[in-house]
Amino acid sequence: MMLDVPQDGLAAACGALVGFSLALTGGGGSILAVPLLLYVVGVRDVHLVIGTSALAVAVNAYANLLAHARAGHVRWREGAVFAAAGVAGAAAGSELGKWMDGQRLLALFALLMLVVAAWMLRPRVIAACGPVPRHLQTRLAVTGFGAGALSGFFGIGGGFLIVPGLMYAARMPILEAIGTSLLGVGTFGLTTAANYARSGLVDWMLAAVFLAGGVFGGALGVRAAGRLARTRGALTAAFSAMIAGVAVYMLIHAALPAAAAAQH
Repeated sequence: MMLDVPQDGLAAACGALVGFSLALTGGGGSILAVPLLLYVVGVRDVHLVIGTSALAVAVNAYANLLAHARAGHVRWREGAVFAAAGVAGAAAGSELGKWMDGQRLLALFALLMLVVAAWMLRPRVIAACGPVPRHLQTRLAVTGFGAGALSGFFGIGGGFLIVPGLMYAARMPILEAIGTSLLGVGTFGLTTAANYARSGLVDWMLAAVFLAGGVFGGALGVRAAGRLARTRGALTAAFSAMIAGVAVYMLIHAALPAAAAAQH
């Protein structure tokens, strides 16, 4: 698809918003990228949007990962275990997701988001630092596989799944979980993008413009994440509110066509 100048600007602006969300909360990348590319940039092919957004969000996540690493927010060993296990899950989940009706898939996705948003607000005891004990390594790998499978199934980077998964399995504080999650977001996103690219469903030029905006937004998001983390519970509340809001929007959006069809 050839982009004109207004579309270039819109794609870059949308990429900046996605990059900011990824760096600030570790999630919201593909969840925001797909509707932005469809309804703001104006790409009509849903499968092309999914493949392109997966690639852009994956590379964006890796770029933001470096910024978080410089700030000391990444636990590489735990992230590598989680991501490696999740690749197998993402490959299997993406194949299964292709067989499900799109509207039903979106509704299930929105319900899952509401569950995760509520779970994030529960009080829990989290270790502040240090490596994951050996007996928790298996739990980390199993959780990574599950997050990867759901990520591939829904065609997303899966940050909103990975962050609570790391908090649960590795007992990380949220800021470290956000920084570390970007390794999984990038890896899972590339797995999904490769699957779609094999079918010619990636717009490389659009992905490049989207990514350029994402790098700028990501730099702002890393700074904002550091400031919010100093306020107890603020970052967790922001993360939960974001995914709950998107989930409610998706449920309403999915219900409208069904209601219109019922009237006829």
